[in-house]
Amino acid sequence: MQARDLMTTEVTVVPPDMPARKIAMVLLDGGISAVPVVDATGAPIGMVSEGDLLGRRPDVRGQRREWWLTMLAEGEPLNPDFLAQLRSTEFTAKDLMSAPVVTVSESTEAAEIADLLSTYRIKRVPVVRDGKIVGIVSRADLVRGQTGRPRPTPPPAPRAMPPRRSAAGACRS
Repeated sequence: MQARDLMTTEVTVVPPDMPARKIAMVLLDGGISAVPVVDATGAPIGMVSEGDLLGRRPDVRGQRREWWLTMLAEGEPLNPDFLAQLRSTEFTAKDLMSAPVVTVSESTEAAEIADLLSTYRIKRVPVVRDGKIVGIVSRADLVRGQTGRPRPTPPPAPRAMPPRRSAAGACRS
């Protein structure tokens, strides 16, 4: 099997300047755990995952520790200048993304994709054609390919509510 046989073709992507809070909303709203970051031409430049949002970066980990300090301060206020500095930094996709992004072509064999996921310790790879994302293959897609089960069809959207606009700045490619 090749990437074209396994990939999800409706891929949500985000721009590099999207704030972390909006990325979190995109992930939650889409029921996904990571999203490719694309430049102005639509070329993939990185990936942001739930783990990236939770603060694997040392400076983000430091901020999370300071939050715990506040909790443990037992009512004693922390320095206001220190707190203002913590709140002033809004990380964007570019700040949080893993880069460079590992990609595959539509003709990449499933075994090679599995090797890439293992080698790079990643959970998904965008599928590209002419430098643009045309799909994404996750570990679940590889497992599904081994079983021969078809991709589950998403349930129909409720008709009572109008479709949401992409206010978060996310777009489908």
